[in-house]
Amino acid sequence: MSHNGTTFATVPINEVPGLPLSGKSEPYRPVILVVDDETVIADTLTEILKRSGYAAFPVYDAEEALETALVMPPEMLISDVVLPGMNGIELAIKLRRIFPDCEVILSSGQPSTARLLASAESAGNSFLFLNKPVHPEELLKQVSETLRGRKESLQARPSA
Repeated sequence: MSHNGTTFATVPINEVPGLPLSGKSEPYRPVILVVDDETVIADTLTEILKRSGYAAFPVYDAEEALETALVMPPEMLISDVVLPGMNGIELAIKLRRIFPDCEVILSSGQPSTARLLASAESAGNSFLFLNKPVHPEELLKQVSETLRGRKESLQARPSA
């Protein structure tokens, strides 16, 4: 095709990416943000979640998690408690201030985090906690149950 002396290639509509030609849309996939400063852990958990049908994204520190969440609001945060800079509990509290319905699962292999969790809970914050190492089946069970509970409570809300 030519326009003002410039030639443009004609692309058949079925070769244009991103158009749902079949009329079927992608199934709903909850967005989960996975935060761990050990990249192999974040990447592995993300892969497990993706293979189970979730839209999971790995990040490696709390600041990056907040930036990512602002662009792509998560329905769930899965975070290590011990992170460089801001810890996972502080991250969870900040994220919940921005996204009150975001579910949170925190994990740690360090006994010292129990004190941090107790302090957060006494301030009125409640988070699901899993000890590391977390078996993939246990993680998937907790994610599924937590998101199912979230969906049911959101559906039960009166519409404005």
